[in-house]
Amino acid sequence: MNFVALIPGILAIVWLLKKTPQETFISLYLPVLLILPNYYRCMLPGLPDPTMNEAAIIPLFVVWAVKGEKHWKFSVTDFLVLGYAFCVGFSEYLNAGYNEAQNLMVDMICTVVMPYILAKSLIEPHGLREIFAKRVVWLIFIISVTAFYEFKFGATPFRLVLDRFFPGQGEGWVTTFRNGFARIAGPYGHAILAGVIIIIGYRLARWLEWCGAWELQFKKLKWFNKLSKAQLITLGILAGSIMTGCRGPWLGGIAAAVVVALGRTKKRTLGIVLVLSGILFIGIPAAISFWSYASVGRAKAKSDSQETAAYRKELMDKYIDIAIERSVWGWGRNTYPKVSGMPSIDNYFLLLSLMHGLIALGFLVGLFLWMFVRLLKRGFSLPPSVPAGSSLAFTLAGIYLAIFISIATVYMGEQVVHLLFILSGWAEAYLQSKKEGLGRDNENNLSNVSLATNYFNFRRVLT
Repeated sequence: MNFVALIPGILAIVWLLKKTPQETFISLYLPVLLILPNYYRCMLPGLPDPTMNEAAIIPLFVVWAVKGEKHWKFSVTDFLVLGYAFCVGFSEYLNAGYNEAQNLMVDMICTVVMPYILAKSLIEPHGLREIFAKRVVWLIFIISVTAFYEFKFGATPFRLVLDRFFPGQGEGWVTTFRNGFARIAGPYGHAILAGVIIIIGYRLARWLEWCGAWELQFKKLKWFNKLSKAQLITLGILAGSIMTGCRGPWLGGIAAAVVVALGRTKKRTLGIVLVLSGILFIGIPAAISFWSYASVGRAKAKSDSQETAAYRKELMDKYIDIAIERSVWGWGRNTYPKVSGMPSIDNYFLLLSLMHGLIALGFLVGLFLWMFVRLLKRGFSLPPSVPAGSSLAFTLAGIYLAIFISIATVYMGEQVVHLLFILSGWAEAYLQSKKEGLGRDNENNLSNVSLATNYFNFRRVLT
């Protein structure tokens, strides 16, 4: 039954016979990635077990590679992405052997390397910035709206439909509750992972709204003119974020909003002074207070929130020495020593150092810092955007900060990994380009790019 996971791959092959790689990436791969769960696999004896989005991206990448890439410019970001993927796979091979490492190695290729390469080569060079952002926003909006079912009934419809095809594979992902309310996870496994992805959708939706990318009203809702199409989409995604009930992504979203606000203001010097003052006079005292709040220990915690904070502090206290013991290549994905009573490591940077060592951690943190600093530099090097908020540099910088803060509070997995490296490929190509706003200001004007152009064309000659 689990061979249905290969269907997206078959569809990709059929699609590529008629469509371009860029249309296949946007119109097939992205929906498979963001709508279908990543935790279902086709189990192939003796071979790597592909997920549905891996089945879809492999033929797409092969056709892209056969076609050849004319726009590629090598960069430091390429080195950071490839270094991270290599270190994770090689670490697992050293610690657990090839049989255990093969799935992770394939995952690194299909969830890190291929999405990064395809995003870098298929979005910006083909003038598809607006189309790509809209597709991501639409898909996340759909997930947010359908999540009302999970919020009300405490069960994700994705598992209800697909578990029968993948017996036992989805059982580890269950709906969690907070304050009596279900925390929606959608097809992303856990509420916090859904929270991160929805924040990404929210920031892109706001950018598109400020750029004036949406028509005024939904065609079938013209009778409802109280809210614009952009406002309805934004509110739908915001509702999805609220239903996740996840504080880490909310905190990341607030930090992202501060970064974006710097790009919206015309008085940037004043904005920077205010942000730095806030960090100095509010952030630092708040951090000291939080450290004292978390230092009481779980046994003396007076609330669930304080117990959670205390647990995260204890994680650092007890696991850092274990990580340092094998600092270069780590202990392996499933073979690092477990501390009794602490089964969940709610800090991906700590977990990564434990599993795959400080070199892999350095590549990942380096990627975040490298992209964040360059995006801010790009944003500040340009005059204030018109209309306000249409700077893609500040939007992408905010997204990087939101993801960084979020995964510092929990595991980074499932589709969050794919999206991080898709965004990295897109952002790298954007930084190499000279286009701003919706990217309609050069020869790659969207109106001149046909998403329906056949890749395998045959000439018909009439005589």
